[in-house]
Amino acid sequence: LGRMKPVIVVHGGAGRIFKEREEGCRAGVVRAALRGYGVLKQGGSAVDAVEEAVRSMEDDPHFNAGCGSVLNEKGEVEMDAIIMDGKNLDSGAVSAVKCIANPIKLARLVMEKTKHMLLTDHGAHLFAQAMGIPEIPGEKLITERSRERWKKNLEPDSNPEEFQKDLGTVGAVAIDSEGNVACATSTGGLSNKMTGRVGDTACIGSGGYADNHSGATSTTGHGESIMKVVLARLILYHMEQGMSPELAADTALDYMKTRVGGLGGVIVVNKAGEWAARFSTKQMSWATVQDDNLHYGIYAGEKHIKSVDEALASEREGF
Repeated sequence: LGRMKPVIVVHGGAGRIFKEREEGCRAGVVRAALRGYGVLKQGGSAVDAVEEAVRSMEDDPHFNAGCGSVLNEKGEVEMDAIIMDGKNLDSGAVSAVKCIANPIKLARLVMEKTKHMLLTDHGAHLFAQAMGIPEIPGEKLITERSRERWKKNLEPDSNPEEFQKDLGTVGAVAIDSEGNVACATSTGGLSNKMTGRVGDTACIGSGGYADNHSGATSTTGHGESIMKVVLARLILYHMEQGMSPELAADTALDYMKTRVGGLGGVIVVNKAGEWAARFSTKQMSWATVQDDNLHYGIYAGEKHIKSVDEALASEREGF
């Protein structure tokens, strides 16, 4: 069997990325892509690679996932995450989880250690305890920026919708040398959302989908809109009809925009290892590594290319 060349693609969320945060977002997606690619280069699975990439972004306060998650109406962090293995369509997800550093790790455990696919809130908490996942105080996940935004959104004349454009869900898709694909997505959700609100991220087919027969995708954007069109599965459907990753992504995003007025972004890899990073929002931070070359960008049409060695060297110097 011809070995596949491994590919990883990551996103740090579609929306509006404020100037002062651009560098941090760029550095964060690049770091995540390099880490995920490191796993693939050592012969690791696509599932291992996407989990590692997403964990890296959950730990980075620049993104709305893990540490740095936005706050709900009560000022708490409630997080959602999903992971999916394209080999057998196994998936694990958690929703509305609090007080853990890496929801993606818990989602992976749901996939591998239970007969279920989605655990929520209190049940997810009990399962995390049973699995020995350390609990951390909720405050540890809250950044100054998230708290500021939450306060602003509470003001009588505020418009939380305005701020929700700066979304920052994180995700990764990969194909490994065996030709297996996987996806992972993680988020803190919408700023000032109702307590118990769960968006697209934890929902299979919306926040992500992976199937070796076609490819893998992870989404970001307005959750309710993404759920209405089941965006991740829609993209794979278009690829099954013969579209390239780029055309499938654009077609699905366009449908979501015209049909329900929703904006978002997606990353895609198909079973041949072709990839795309597309968005209908102003911006989306993304990065990919293929053939030891790193590509990354934030604005439409922006694409920087570096060799992995060069990128790793500047990583060590602190970018």
